[in-house]
Amino acid sequence: MAYQRILEEIHHEVSPLFGQGQVADYIEPLKQVDPQKFGMAIETLDGECYQLGDAEERFSIQSVSKVFNLALALAVSRVGNDLWKRVDMEPSGNPFNSLVQLEYENGIPRNPFINAGALLVIDVLLDHLTDINADMLAFVRELRCSDIHYDKTVANSEKLTGYNNAALVNFMKGQGNIFHGVDQVLDAYFHQCSIAMTCAGLARSMLFLANGGVVPGSGKRILTVSQTKQINAIMLTCGFYDESGKFAYRVGMPGKSGVGGGIVAVIPGKLSIAVWSPELNKNGNSVLGIKALELFTTKTGLSIF
Repeated sequence: MAYQRILEEIHHEVSPLFGQGQVADYIEPLKQVDPQKFGMAIETLDGECYQLGDAEERFSIQSVSKVFNLALALAVSRVGNDLWKRVDMEPSGNPFNSLVQLEYENGIPRNPFINAGALLVIDVLLDHLTDINADMLAFVRELRCSDIHYDKTVANSEKLTGYNNAALVNFMKGQGNIFHGVDQVLDAYFHQCSIAMTCAGLARSMLFLANGGVVPGSGKRILTVSQTKQINAIMLTCGFYDESGKFAYRVGMPGKSGVGGGIVAVIPGKLSIAVWSPELNKNGNSVLGIKALELFTTKTGLSIF
């Protein structure tokens, strides 16, 4: 398939949408990002790579990192169904940082991709990792992405303004669903969200989710086939905050977005694709990114449906 030509067509067709969203302004470093940035990258299981625009420029992946978070928890903890006693797997239908929903549901986060759920998964990881921040980077590098680091400016900015996340952890702690120190959980969470990657690296590192849990190239199994299916299912139903249903309807791929403007998605058995465009819609998802992926599945005829 002529993926490079398709990427160029998509770029041309989404360019008129610049200006219809706005960059995340509650995290100071993200507020400073050029809103005109746009990059796309495709990695196929056949070993082919395609890029366009700013695909080699690093950006803050923010909540996209929650996929790594969950995958690492399943890989190292062997907790299986025990994890799902502490965090659910249902779409939230509410903002990703909702404290009201968490209170209503007695400290059990609705899914691992909202903030409360990701914080809970970090608490699980703290049971099994000796240096969670170093181990998270090592895990992503194991997925064939060496060009990755924590953006300390982003992490510090989130720490200074992360009152809502602190409230979420404290409430779960009060409900007996957080076992480690609140500051320890928050520090790991802020570091996780500050991970800086390129579109090319992001697409490459998520390819194991299109390959039944096995890293292409190295052949290392990260997850079982069943665990891979579970993550892909949660990405489809919960990966885009309270716009997940619309994304599934328009695009038809499991994926995960972040307020840094990045989106990654996979077609099991075929490829992974990442797009970065910082301007967000009211739900916190990239305006151009969602349209680009919708055009991709339309033009290629590839989706999970």
